[in-house]
Amino acid sequence: MTAVDPITTEIIRNAFVAIASDMNATLIRSAFTPVIYEGKDCSVALIDEQGEVLGQSLGLPLFLGNLEICIKIMAERFGWDYFKEGDVFYMNDSYMTGTHLNDSTIVMPIFWEGRRVGFAASRAHWLDVGAKDPGTPVDSTEIYQEGTRWGPTRLYDGGEAREDVIELLRLNSRFGDALIGDLNAQIAAGRTGEQRLQALFDRFGEETIRAARDEIFKQAEAKEREAIAELPDGEYSAEGSIDDDGLGNGPVDVKLTVRVEGNSMTVDLDGSAPQAAGPVNCGVTQTVAAARVAYKLLICSEVPPNGGSFRALDVKAPVGSIFHAQEPAPCGWYFTPLGLLIDLIVKALSPIMPEQAAGAHYGDSMVITIAGEDPRHDNEFYLMIEPTTGGWGAFEGGDGASSMINNVNGSFKDLPIEIFESKYPLRILSYGIRQDSGGAGKYRGGNGTYREYLVESDAALWLWFERSVTPAWGLFGGESGAVPTVTIQRPGQDTIERLKVNDVKLPAGSIIKSMTGGGGGFGDPKERDPEQVREDVLDRYISAAYAQDVYGVSA
Repeated sequence: MTAVDPITTEIIRNAFVAIASDMNATLIRSAFTPVIYEGKDCSVALIDEQGEVLGQSLGLPLFLGNLEICIKIMAERFGWDYFKEGDVFYMNDSYMTGTHLNDSTIVMPIFWEGRRVGFAASRAHWLDVGAKDPGTPVDSTEIYQEGTRWGPTRLYDGGEAREDVIELLRLNSRFGDALIGDLNAQIAAGRTGEQRLQALFDRFGEETIRAARDEIFKQAEAKEREAIAELPDGEYSAEGSIDDDGLGNGPVDVKLTVRVEGNSMTVDLDGSAPQAAGPVNCGVTQTVAAARVAYKLLICSEVPPNGGSFRALDVKAPVGSIFHAQEPAPCGWYFTPLGLLIDLIVKALSPIMPEQAAGAHYGDSMVITIAGEDPRHDNEFYLMIEPTTGGWGAFEGGDGASSMINNVNGSFKDLPIEIFESKYPLRILSYGIRQDSGGAGKYRGGNGTYREYLVESDAALWLWFERSVTPAWGLFGGESGAVPTVTIQRPGQDTIERLKVNDVKLPAGSIIKSMTGGGGGFGDPKERDPEQVREDVLDRYISAAYAQDVYGVSA
């Protein structure tokens, strides 16, 4: 066995992560749709020949370790020899990838000197994949209403494009040309990963890279097991509910128990709701990835994930539950229970990890979707999909962050106003921090956001806002954050307030105002420094009345 020195190991470790970062940059810069090139709804990973992560770039945390599982699923189905040099595979099946059908997973094997040495994998949100409504329906009752469903499919066979299959993809989207553009951006990201990894093999050779990889994995596993071993053995439970399943059925329960035994940890979701009639279900692959996000928030968060990470973690989800959905369960809004799951794992472990835990965050992507025809561009059909930001939970020693994307989405962003108004016949009338929405505490929860949209031509609206039944709770005496609200004002009609709607018609001149929730506080509000309360008033995080009523401080 080749021995490798620590300096070379560190060079190779950082090279793996740098390659993944280059792949991600290529994807974002090459993409055709704003949801990717502005919103950054994508993630990439560099993976070894055995399906273990070498490096994963900044992106959506919810896909943490998920892409490697997809490759292993393909290998289990077809065998490792199925992959040929020049192949490109596409898959989106929710029961394999765990996510909704809009998430395109592209897998490309990487060869060096005739041998398979790894994989380049990416996932990106395609704007439309042929669902019954543009984008992702809010009221779907089976997966067949959410778009075309693909198991692992060769798009390139030995370097040759399968034009008939690619054309089938294009024809089954309302934005077929843009879909092909985004597909090519993902392929370009894979080519970048291929070139960079091959260059690394040219520099160090296969034996040195394999030895460094094994050492990197060994170190990650040992460090995580050591951290878990310091925790007291026991069972730690938490539970909460999402509002409903999109069809009005709810609340939908999420229950979990975290078991710490020696140097290993198990997340058991027994007791969570059976798969729902509406689209809040997900495949177990994505449940595992979400549990890994919560685990990484608490355990060795400073160490980038790799193939040695998560070996100390086991995740159990009952078959037929919302976390291990079976055909034909709809999965369009799969991430809603997963955001709650992540917060609940942190809550369960907070009694034994108070310095690492934080209050709950606002909890969901809080998505607003508007579709219609753009009179500025020959009535061309458009589809605007935007997540909205909210407040994160406070923690020991610090206030929660305001107006951040939710914890499943990481580097995903809402759209800059300049891009928004140039791309769509819509205007942003107001945008800012929602005062008084963060939970009170010794450390204050972060505030939510308000955003007001004016529709300048007739359009249709879809909303998916969440976490009013189980708002962002506080820890150790901290209070809960405010819940979200959305108002819809149409000319000549009464103003209505809804959190979820599907295909609501909006005449020109309609105004939608969203207000997202705040994060939970941490510690007794009576212990907050009065000077910090006054600063919060000056910064307009809280009002003077709130300071007096909640903290007893005149400002």
